[in-house]
Amino acid sequence: MTPRTRFSSQSIRRAARRDSRGFTLLEILLAVAILGMLVALAITNVDRIFGSSQEDTARLFVTQSLQVPLQSYRTHMGNYPSTAEGLQALITSPADKADRWRGPYITGDNIPLDPWKNAYQYRFPGVRNRTGYDVWSKGPDGQDGTADDIGNWSAGPASQAVQ
Repeated sequence: MTPRTRFSSQSIRRAARRDSRGFTLLEILLAVAILGMLVALAITNVDRIFGSSQEDTARLFVTQSLQVPLQSYRTHMGNYPSTAEGLQALITSPADKADRWRGPYITGDNIPLDPWKNAYQYRFPGVRNRTGYDVWSKGPDGQDGTADDIGNWSAGPASQAVQ
């Protein structure tokens, strides 16, 4: 081996050893700072990320999931359940209509609760849907008639809901 070759191979080994020592303090601090910013961003947006999915779930239930059971009930019974009978009429036969009732129209023993663990509200004839029924969730605040109510009506703010 010539001196020149030995020098070259030694410098290559030193350079390789120097690269394998790890990260510098500055690189570690920079990575920790970036991770901290990402965590802070995620924490501040967690309500928006998960809150909207709960609202979407409630919206789908009142606009889609109950539509077929209520239409089937109407086909068999001649009309939608009354406000007094409520959504429970989809599960158990109203006493005076047992001869026409072909349910249950929803599986399970109870009407599911909304994402905030409150009962869905039902009214027939509808006030917001004048040609049908109103079904709504009281929304995240659990209060009826507030801006966060989620209903099967298509236009107008939910805060206009009639009690």
